[in-house]
Amino acid sequence: VQLQACGGGLVQTGGSLRLSCAVSGRTSSSYVMGWFRQAPGKEREFVAAISSSGDITTYEDSVKGRFTISRDNAKNTVYLQMNSLKPEDTAVYYCAAKRGIILRLTTGGYDYWGQGTKVTVSS
Repeated sequence: VQLQACGGGLVQTGGSLRLSCAVSGRTSSSYVMGWFRQAPGKEREFVAAISSSGDITTYEDSVKGRFTISRDNAKNTVYLQMNSLKPEDTAVYYCAAKRGIILRLTTGGYDYWGQGTKVTVSS
């Protein structure tokens, strides 16, 4: 399974970005998908996850109400819509996939990782 994330960039505080993660090698509907981020000098942290069918989602507290994870299994793509961005959202964002049906909130719970896309929010 290969994951390709894109959509990052430079945005001002309060702006929006939509990240995409294209899944290839296997149909994305086989996997729980997650987004993580890693800021400079910090550990990679959980952002959001979505079940294989898309009916269950979970978010890290600081992004609740601002970020929305979704998926289009027909396109083998997962999205992260990020609104009301803040400087503290600045990080490299990674998509990840895991087998099974349980949503995990830790990096160790995922089997495959994309290369990351950088998001910079200016103040």
